[in-house]
Amino acid sequence: MRMIPLIALAVASGAMAQEHKADRPGMGFRDTPMLPGGKWHVHDPDRPAPKVVTPAAQPGGAPSDAVVLFDGRSMEAWTPSGKPWVLKDGAMTVPPRDGKAESVLVSKQSFGDVQLHLEFRSPNPLQKASQDRGNSGIWFMQRYEVQILDGYDNPTYADGQVGAVYAWKPPLVNAARKPGEWQSYDIVFERPRFAADGKLLRPAYVTALLNGVVVQNHQAMLGTTIWRQVEKYQAHGDAAPIQLQDHDSPVSFRNIWVRPLPPEAIAQDLPEDAR
Repeated sequence: MRMIPLIALAVASGAMAQEHKADRPGMGFRDTPMLPGGKWHVHDPDRPAPKVVTPAAQPGGAPSDAVVLFDGRSMEAWTPSGKPWVLKDGAMTVPPRDGKAESVLVSKQSFGDVQLHLEFRSPNPLQKASQDRGNSGIWFMQRYEVQILDGYDNPTYADGQVGAVYAWKPPLVNAARKPGEWQSYDIVFERPRFAADGKLLRPAYVTALLNGVVVQNHQAMLGTTIWRQVEKYQAHGDAAPIQLQDHDSPVSFRNIWVRPLPPEAIAQDLPEDAR
């Protein structure tokens, strides 16, 4: 049997140990360049690990750190401004007005920067047309609207289609399903930032996926949503309720949850005086 020199074994063993050390999960390096900001090295072992969040067992379900606003059973997280909304078969539906005033649904909890998941269904058989067909909306901070509408073979003005930042930006594409089918919104909303004197430091931004398709990509918003006018900002607090619109159409909703976003989710492009 051929003998391998001890020195060769030692060198090979050392090389393997060094390679194992570099590749071992959880290990890092302190002799690498500093990342921008001068706080962490590339692959720094001392950099804090992200918080563990457990995703839902089913796609679209609420992860472990979500605030569930509607689970199909209770509407306790909401307050209607007028008539109670209809709760039936795991969904809540805009009530008929019957000659009375609108009844928007307002979350009892207030939010600023959030990730939101929501599922909605336009009425079927069809009712009316254009802006009167399956019309509702998601109003972040009760000010900034992402449009809900029956967008399937339903011509209307571009900045009022489903997926639009209402009265400002049309959706990048029309990804609407047929009326009567459940549809999903996944939206990241970043609240505006104001100086102490009310000056706007950074506008609100919205990224929206309709049925898994990007329809708004980090789109700056012009201000508070106003019908038939150019929107503008008015200074307000850091948190406010989410509102679901009553546009006199029996739109249904289910599976609504939000995740308040931490400051580091927004901080990378905040102006210095807004941090």
